[in-house]
Amino acid sequence: MEFEDDAYVLSARVHGETGAIVELLTAHHGKWAAHVAGGASRRMKPLLQAGARTIVHYRARVSDQLGSAQLEPVGEGPAALFDDPMALAGLSAAAAVAAAALPEREPHPGAFLAFEALSSALLMPDIWPAVFVRFEAGLLQDLGFGLDLSKCAATGSLDDLVYVSPRTGRAVSRTAGEPYKDRLLALPPFMLSSQGGLSPGDVRAGLDLTAHFLELFVFGPLNRPLPPARVWLVDRLTDAQRL
Repeated sequence: MEFEDDAYVLSARVHGETGAIVELLTAHHGKWAAHVAGGASRRMKPLLQAGARTIVHYRARVSDQLGSAQLEPVGEGPAALFDDPMALAGLSAAAAVAAAALPEREPHPGAFLAFEALSSALLMPDIWPAVFVRFEAGLLQDLGFGLDLSKCAATGSLDDLVYVSPRTGRAVSRTAGEPYKDRLLALPPFMLSSQGGLSPGDVRAGLDLTAHFLELFVFGPLNRPLPPARVWLVDRLTDAQRL
């Protein structure tokens, strides 16, 4: 089995004396693990950082065994964010969420595109936390658990959507949700439109929203918690008063 594809590194761990097992999110083949010869070397380590963009050349003798990969770097990758530790934390959290949520060897082009959009946005400090929320919403969508924010689940209204049902992931209007607002999740305007703007508390509401459905639909059935890197990111954003 053999293919070439665009990819992002999700994780890497040392294997043997000189190699590494690398987890990759590819554009057309989904999440794949591969052995990279020399992956433990000083020369290769920058290429194997979480979030690094690469072209992967994958080869295996038979399809159900771990294959080997050669990686060609594309762009600066995480090195472009070395002066912004918070953005690096965002990149690491996104890689951890994707690695834990996506099944092996199953195409998920939407997840790749969402990761790609977030990677570009990380260079813009004022907006990337909101794009991180959109990344997680895109991941849920690509896994078949997309939020339905098109209209009110109770009335069909298209206007004044400010809540989300924690059970169904469907939007609820202000009027319909008022009697139950303590049991509903807040829906920040930026999740409805890129023109919605950001107000204080919107990013936190978005992170709470995607975390709820990631736990409900993805990690809960697998008996896994949210990845620690994701929890740590929210803590860091909170301490920096960016939520």
